[in-house]
Amino acid sequence: MKKITNRAVSVLLIAALVIVGVLTYVIRYVDEGEDWALYFSRLNTEATGQILDRNGLVLASFSPTENLFAEDRATRIANYHVTGDYWGRSGTGVLSAFWQNMRSFSHIYGTTRSNTGSLQLSIDARLNNAAYNSLIGQKGAILICNYKTGEMLCMVSAPSVDPADPDTEPEDGAFLNRGLSAAFVPGSIFKLITAAAAIENLDGVQNRTFYCEGVTDFAGVEVTCPFEHYSQTFEQALANSCNVAFSRMAVQMGQDTMVKYVKDYGFLDSHELNGIPTAAGAYPTDFVGDPELGWSGIGQSVDLVCPFSMLRYVSAIANGGVLVEPTLLLDDEENKSSRLMEASTAETLARMMSFNVAYSYGGSESFPGLALCAKTGTAEIGDGTSHAWFTGFLNDEAHPYAFVFLVERGGGGLTVAGRIAYNVLHTAVRS
Repeated sequence: MKKITNRAVSVLLIAALVIVGVLTYVIRYVDEGEDWALYFSRLNTEATGQILDRNGLVLASFSPTENLFAEDRATRIANYHVTGDYWGRSGTGVLSAFWQNMRSFSHIYGTTRSNTGSLQLSIDARLNNAAYNSLIGQKGAILICNYKTGEMLCMVSAPSVDPADPDTEPEDGAFLNRGLSAAFVPGSIFKLITAAAAIENLDGVQNRTFYCEGVTDFAGVEVTCPFEHYSQTFEQALANSCNVAFSRMAVQMGQDTMVKYVKDYGFLDSHELNGIPTAAGAYPTDFVGDPELGWSGIGQSVDLVCPFSMLRYVSAIANGGVLVEPTLLLDDEENKSSRLMEASTAETLARMMSFNVAYSYGGSESFPGLALCAKTGTAEIGDGTSHAWFTGFLNDEAHPYAFVFLVERGGGGLTVAGRIAYNVLHTAVRS
């Protein structure tokens, strides 16, 4: 009798284990079945589709028998970080996500379903070509979007690769999208954030004067400025990109205030561009003391900014404080907008960025034909080189474009990134 009882218990235990195992399998199948089905092969058995730029140019196409890219090699290379490839080497291309949706998956029928369709992007491939050509021989990124609609017109990263020639040995870092997937020392473009915080927290800051003799001292530690600006207004301090003035503002406001604005404007977050995650930035959030806080207020210290985050920020400034989230899709009906900053703050920053161009960047003589509002950055990175930044927007109803230009270890913001920006923005306006 005891032996029968033991056997019954064993059978019941085995049955319980089987039931638990089946339930576990069903739950995992529902949750991960698509990954299982597609893990060992990326073959698209039935689906066909195309990825088009905003003008209808085919950037990629696939069918049951072949996977293709644009016919023109220069177009393939310039637009690689937009399209990606069929092997998933780039983490920012739309091709992988589009292909996944086209293949689809049924928990009943597995991978036998198929779809046919096309995806039209907001990207202008010809503008991407011109932008990439401006970066040849350098590492960097260029982002341009319509700040009224959020549509991305240009997204290039250099160096790049030809996806139609996967066997070619790529340059170091060619698969990295520097516009979305990396963060860099921002240098003086960060002063746009410090300026916004000062406008809202330092009473009468717009009527103050700031004195600069090329150096200021915090607890025995010096923050230096490349020039002696002497007496200057708040507006002139931004146009002069004065380290003395903006480091003092950061220290006067305090670290808690600076951290709040960096966080509120999204510079410490990873964002998404149509489901593609972007890099988060960095800023000293733990106590560092006044000297380091001063350096952080001018975009040095441990500051890091993702170019995409800066694009969101200048887009909001251009659009009266309202951020229309950037999108890679043409006529994206699901695109969202929200208020990122006070309208009055955005208006003041926009006016100051326009003054920058007129007062310090040569105005219409250096940038003829462009209603430019901008800020430069020459970000020292500790090895004797500097990242060159140029960011801002066009105050132009016909061409409401926000932009970020970055040349990694490129040198001067105005002389390097500004020169590239002038040429590429003219192409954008003519497109």
